[in-house]
Amino acid sequence: MLSKAVILGSNFYTGLSIIRGLGSNGIYTVAMDYSTDGTYGAKSKYLNEQIIVPHYKRQKEELLQFLIDYAKKQDAKPVLFPSVDPYVEFIDCYLDELKQHYQINMSVQGFWSGIMDKEILHTLATKHNVLVPESISPTDERFEERVTAEIGFPCIVKPTDSPTFVTIFRAKIFTCHTIDEVYAAIAKAQQANLEVIVQRIIPGADDHVYTYDAYLDQSSLVTHWMTCQKLRQFPINFGASSFTKQKYVEELHHIGAPFLEAIGYKGFGEIEFKKDALSGKYYFLEINARTTTLDPLLQKCGINFPLLAYNELTGKAIGTHVVRQNLNIAFCFLFEDLISSRNYVRTKQLTILEIVKSHFMKKAPAVWSIKDPLPALYFLALLFKKVIRKLIRR
Repeated sequence: MLSKAVILGSNFYTGLSIIRGLGSNGIYTVAMDYSTDGTYGAKSKYLNEQIIVPHYKRQKEELLQFLIDYAKKQDAKPVLFPSVDPYVEFIDCYLDELKQHYQINMSVQGFWSGIMDKEILHTLATKHNVLVPESISPTDERFEERVTAEIGFPCIVKPTDSPTFVTIFRAKIFTCHTIDEVYAAIAKAQQANLEVIVQRIIPGADDHVYTYDAYLDQSSLVTHWMTCQKLRQFPINFGASSFTKQKYVEELHHIGAPFLEAIGYKGFGEIEFKKDALSGKYYFLEINARTTTLDPLLQKCGINFPLLAYNELTGKAIGTHVVRQNLNIAFCFLFEDLISSRNYVRTKQLTILEIVKSHFMKKAPAVWSIKDPLPALYFLALLFKKVIRKLIRR
């Protein structure tokens, strides 16, 4: 009996991409959501079943028990996939219990939470001789003096716990231009009981941000990898990808693979780097420990990372594969990219011509698929409802 694939969260296009990547290969897919609201991924023809479950944050213990009870009823251990960071944290919190009933890449409880913590990750990267942006904690001695001398302005105030920070502030960081703004940003985070660090901004436009996307088997060896270059983000400068192209950069493998293997990483991981516009060196920014926004692009370029995880965990051979050529394919989340493009032009970071030229590449859309159109139509309906609500409020 084949194992089912259980995807936690279908209300974002990463969940949709997992569903498509697995379901299109004949795997029985189950989406588990705490509500049906906004779950456009569940409209995919490749989804076999959607189940409403307890909330991952408000009802943690209930969700854990639901997952265990569900798995006990199956003929084979399901494979568990988190679609967004809060589900990664949930699985990591209960990994030892869940591993008894589900197939999961990671085997060490607390590992994912550790690498998602920016201070711990910074320490790990430094230990393994990977360049990281200079950072200072508000509790460090001579804090103000060091921020001015070593970090400079503008700088960013960055959370150690990104998912919670984003949930509260709807932003990934605070950008500060003076020491007073730094103190104000720290105070705002402290009021929310969140720890932050102050970090230097690596010089370079958004097209200096790159990703190293890799799969590491259960022996923590890289078997598949490719690299990408961001062109635009939403929000601009410090956001998630809205337009990213596949671009082969061998150097990122020589930095990323030894690091991931040395720390015992398993499964899919995406390291984000920024290339210093002055020195040309690549600086380690963060690791995404779950399927990312770029998954439609990765699949279109020939590496189906969710399928790799499923196959390995269910005992199938996965081989090796590297994308070592430029395929002229770009990920695009058109809704957010239109907003970003307007803001890049307004701030004179890009011209209209530069943006138009980028759209001549082949696309790996975030939501749209001609083979599976219903999620995109449902997504458009959700957007239309939001617009109507805003107009009514006015």
